[in-house]
Amino acid sequence: MNIPTHCTLCPRRCGADRTKTQGLCGGGARIKAARAALHFWEEPCISGVRGSGTVFFSGCALRCCYCQNHAISAGNFGKEISVERLAEIFLSLQQQGAHNLNLVTAGHYLPWVCAALDLVKGRLSIPVVYNTGGYETAQAVAALRGYVDIWLTDFKYCSAALSAEYSAAPDYFTVASAALEAMLAQAGPPRFDADGMLQSGVIVRHLALPNADADTRAVLDYLAALPRGGFLLSLMSQYTPFYKAAQHKALSRRISTYEYRRAVDYAVSLGLEEGYMQQRSSAKEEYTPAFDLEGV
Repeated sequence: MNIPTHCTLCPRRCGADRTKTQGLCGGGARIKAARAALHFWEEPCISGVRGSGTVFFSGCALRCCYCQNHAISAGNFGKEISVERLAEIFLSLQQQGAHNLNLVTAGHYLPWVCAALDLVKGRLSIPVVYNTGGYETAQAVAALRGYVDIWLTDFKYCSAALSAEYSAAPDYFTVASAALEAMLAQAGPPRFDADGMLQSGVIVRHLALPNADADTRAVLDYLAALPRGGFLLSLMSQYTPFYKAAQHKALSRRISTYEYRRAVDYAVSLGLEEGYMQQRSSAKEEYTPAFDLEGV
């Protein structure tokens, strides 16, 4: 495994020498992770009854002002571990009965993660889920061919103004759309086992934000124009004003039932009813796990 000396793993392409320093993402020369445990709060076809074997990686290429995992994404909370230890964690989660291996925000550790997956090749028999904010390069998606079975990706914005203000990424739509289309081409249509658990395919998540009806509709319009049957939509209502959200007036409250209902109705009108819609009760802080280095 070669540690990048001019890092271009994420769309920031900051050029950091990861052997000596951290990139803009917070990633350095060793993997840093904050939690590894069974997780029960993903979509039903991911969590099932036994849970998703989830590894939360520290750091992030995005800077979302409302991030529910800000302690690890922006605060970079976590523990440095070796590639060998990560491989052991993968096998441990499988042994605990996980339906799948769920890698959360792993893009800035892509070579390390692939090396760990190589170490467990032939012993890991559950699908690998790549859980991402959507801000990935098409090259990264290509590099994960043969490693990832399920893409669990956000599609946050169409508006460059909103993505710049809320996530410091004015190029979000351009980058995320290219990545999503590469994911769809690579994974193919959703495929389930006899118990209804997803084995391969793409789930596209969109978090409906308060006072952002027009952008949610634009995102849904974009998704509706993609080939039908190629992915599952997860339209989420769980937005809660975490982290620095209160600094933005439009984000200082949860979304209303009316706003979310309008989003759901619009998705259905576009034929995007295949997937998941959340109950408003999902907007609770207890759905965010405690990052206490469990299992790392």
